Amino acid sequence: MQRCCPPAEVDAVDRTEDAGLFKALGDPHRLTMLATLARAEDEVCVCDFTSALPLNQPTVSHHLKILRDAGLVTCERRGTWVYYRLAASAKMRIDASLSALIPEKALV
Repeated sequence: MQRCCPPAEVDAVDRTEDAGLFKALGDPHRLTMLATLARAEDEVCVCDFTSALPLNQPTVSHHLKILRDAGLVTCERRGTWVYYRLAASAKMRIDASLSALIPEKALV
């Protein structure tokens, strides 16, 4: 194939982990949950999300499981309820993924 310009240096890093993180962030309800947890002074009960979002409890739990599997939230079960917190490393992981994808020099 004839080229139209000099070849670009294509990033060859495996982005599987970054893709999983961004996939977990790729739903508006999960973003709402994450933003809520980031602003909460204490943990948030799954029942709070169920009453505030147009989702039933199993769907809320499914979304929180995706965030938990991505390492963005932690939880603790107390009886029949589960309480969630933002994982201590969540902001650092998101910042690191963004910085790896779009380095500062690209923003100049």
